[in-house]
Amino acid sequence: MEFGIFIQGYVPESKRRGDPDAEHHVLMVEIEIAIAADAAGVKYIWTSEDHFLDEYSHLSANDVVCGYLAHATKRAHIGSGIFNPLPQLNHPAKVAERVAMLDHLSEGRFEFGTGRGAGSHEILGFIPGAEDLNITKEIWAETIGEFPKMWLHDEYEGFEGTWWSLPPRKILPKPWGPGHPAMWYAAGNPASYGQVAKMGLGALGFSVVTIPELEPVLATYKKDIAEADPIGAFVNDNLMVVSAAFLDEDSDRAVQSAVDAKLNYLQSNVFRYHDTFPHPEHAPYWPELIPDYTPETIRLGTQVGGVICGDPDEALEQCQRWESAGADQLTFGMSQGQPKEATLETIRILGEYVIPKMDTDPEHRTTRFRREAAGAASGR
Repeated sequence: MEFGIFIQGYVPESKRRGDPDAEHHVLMVEIEIAIAADAAGVKYIWTSEDHFLDEYSHLSANDVVCGYLAHATKRAHIGSGIFNPLPQLNHPAKVAERVAMLDHLSEGRFEFGTGRGAGSHEILGFIPGAEDLNITKEIWAETIGEFPKMWLHDEYEGFEGTWWSLPPRKILPKPWGPGHPAMWYAAGNPASYGQVAKMGLGALGFSVVTIPELEPVLATYKKDIAEADPIGAFVNDNLMVVSAAFLDEDSDRAVQSAVDAKLNYLQSNVFRYHDTFPHPEHAPYWPELIPDYTPETIRLGTQVGGVICGDPDEALEQCQRWESAGADQLTFGMSQGQPKEATLETIRILGEYVIPKMDTDPEHRTTRFRREAAGAASGR
């Protein structure tokens, strides 16, 4: 199992009190965290693209952040979690150009994740008056298969669709090296996993936060990915899941750090904005908040993978449960509300005690898929 981190520019009201530069400080700290994660051996750094989501996510221009991280990191793959390819937000040709440019700047370390937006508040900002948000499924489906053609054909043949069009043009630059970056989709609903698997896409499982939630989507995804008709140059057989992480040499101190981080406020913001996700029965509706977590609820959360929390031995055991459950990649949200020093300590422990025991392959899983596909295409 491989490891990743996820940054999103989480700027809750609690950080703004007494700090007029809180937004700037959060963004700069997340860059520092990403660089530390790269040095610790984390293989993937994912960046959100969200718009208008006050408090929850201020990372809107993630193509800029990805370009910076391509220069500031050495080994980690830099991923868009997501780039939104809906033409009302970003013209598909420009998205293809940005992906190829980032592939060059990172020398093959870019991962192309896409999605349809974070919910009605975001989507209606760009498609005002849309009566049915499911229309974004149609727009995305019309668009996603065009990216490999833009990258792999010397001259793109052009496109005339319902939602966008483009005459024949050379889309430049082309990706660096053979093929193109691995393609992913941010799956929010259970049915999405099988659908994207059939297209040969990796699944960014931002909606999978416990091991019991993984089991049904994993079964669907792995069954359908085995029979994929890929829209790109290769099948990206990859299911990424997310968790929070609070690690310390002292287990009780780690748990207290998780309590102090007020994860309930971040999770309440998830349901505040992601109203196209299934809404759990236990989750109240904004502005009512999920109740504060206690040391006891944090400990219970570690039993199902809802949080990775404790000392190095506990962290290893908890991560191994995700591996045994079948996850291909475990990614930790780093916008969790804890102080920078505590986050850097978590990354240090992951790098020293967990990753060396669990991810012993020096090659990234997506690099291998891309390399093998290029070899097969050339007859090697």
